[in-house]
Amino acid sequence: MPNYSYIAKSFDGQTEKGVLNAKDEHQLSQNLKSRGFVLVNVTLSENNRALKSYNFSSFLGVSLSEKIMMAKNLGVMISAGLSLLKSFDILAGQARSNKMKNVLLDIKDRINKGENLSDGLSRYPKIFSDLFINMIKVGEESGTLEEVLSILTLQLSKEYELKSKIRNAMIYPAIILMVMLVVGGVIVTLVLPNLNIFFTSLNVDIPIYTRILLWVGNFLSQHWYVLFLAPIFIIIFFIIILKTASGKRTLDTVLLRLPIISPVVRKSNSASLIRSLSSLIASGVPLTRSLEISAKTVGNHYFREAALEAEERIKKGEKLAEAFKYHHDIFPFGVIEMIEVGEETGKTSMVLKKLADFYEQEAVSSIEALSVLIEPMLIVFLGVVVGFFAFSVIQPMYSSLSGIQ
Repeated sequence: MPNYSYIAKSFDGQTEKGVLNAKDEHQLSQNLKSRGFVLVNVTLSENNRALKSYNFSSFLGVSLSEKIMMAKNLGVMISAGLSLLKSFDILAGQARSNKMKNVLLDIKDRINKGENLSDGLSRYPKIFSDLFINMIKVGEESGTLEEVLSILTLQLSKEYELKSKIRNAMIYPAIILMVMLVVGGVIVTLVLPNLNIFFTSLNVDIPIYTRILLWVGNFLSQHWYVLFLAPIFIIIFFIIILKTASGKRTLDTVLLRLPIISPVVRKSNSASLIRSLSSLIASGVPLTRSLEISAKTVGNHYFREAALEAEERIKKGEKLAEAFKYHHDIFPFGVIEMIEVGEETGKTSMVLKKLADFYEQEAVSSIEALSVLIEPMLIVFLGVVVGFFAFSVIQPMYSSLSGIQ
């Protein structure tokens, strides 16, 4: 049970302050009432606040759309002259989820006690990324919080837009694949066992591939639950493998080398890295720190490694374009050359922003092209499977009928 810090008054006017363990505030009030005290004020003790913060951050993060609305509305309220305390009161009232509402109210309490906004946000690392927190911190230190929130809103909006377009492009192929799996499951569990009975009644030799097909159908008709359990175990297995450093590195290597998927991976990771760099540099974050933070925003190990290595090289005096040249094989054509132009003209942030816009659109176009390509590939695969099934069944049936004649 949590500990509550309370202030209570007795019926004769005495004031008592202390900390008590109770299930909730109602139980605390009843305990004090039984001792002749009336609860005046109550707050969670600091230990329980820390625990509460941990619990919030340990669950799944708040949706990206909620964070976009928070950053956008906070920027508008600050520009209108509202205080942070009043702004967070309004933001908590606008929050769509109880989790976000409680987080915002807790941050408001911390600001009220003298903490900076960035410090309050940093207590929820699963919700607010390093990029989010560091940009807010720079805005606080430079007095440009309104401008930084505007840049941050754009950053999050572009990230959301890219993810949404990629997700939407893959919906149709995913539906086709699911229908194929369902139809295949029905055929294997319901149709093949009946064919097995038919061929057994004919008492003729059947080809090995037909026997294998019938055995699979017979096995799955008796152990139908395997159709549900097998995909779950496969998914869990791959998740466990991808949790390891070697497993993640192997997947990233394969994705970068696959002819069809590689362009999508290169463009989407480049767009994410460049967009983060652009936003951080525009907010006033030093380049080395920007690279360190941006490295955490990309999913591919090789892009993360390129950003961290570039950070070390820049500390030794190299320029960004020169540092990225050591990893020219993973970046799409034109990225390093344009960064070099930006550095020479002193407009690195602007060039990075334009590059991010371009490669985000290129990534979406590549995903849409991949989606269009997957559809005929799935149809061809379905045709091959149906053809194999038909040949495995019709050929021995034809041979058997010929023998009978």
